[in-house]
Amino acid sequence: MYEHRNEPLLTWRAFGVRQSRHLVAAIGLIVPSMAIGAAGYHYFEGIPWIDAVYSATMILTGMGPAETLRHESAKVFATLYALFSGVVFLTAAAVVAAPAVHRLLHSIHLDEDADDPR
Repeated sequence: MYEHRNEPLLTWRAFGVRQSRHLVAAIGLIVPSMAIGAAGYHYFEGIPWIDAVYSATMILTGMGPAETLRHESAKVFATLYALFSGVVFLTAAAVVAAPAVHRLLHSIHLDEDADDPR
């Protein structure tokens, strides 16, 4: 998927395509995670869907709880969802950042290879 250090740097167009694919993959991870959170808040706490989506989004992005939970089952769900969300958010951030980090490191290696007299 990524070029080897001996291969030339991708063109900006190819890099844009790669970055777009990674962005789509991250969205593909975040949207179902938000749906799980919204469904859980709606089911366990009985809040309206728009508030459930808002609560799920706030937890998923690390902003914190948006609703005061009254039911124990909702509190258990929120605890598990918060742990799950932390992993999802960090994973999505890494997926989005990976192409740019790879390009930076690859360009550094190309510069080093140009200085190497071998």
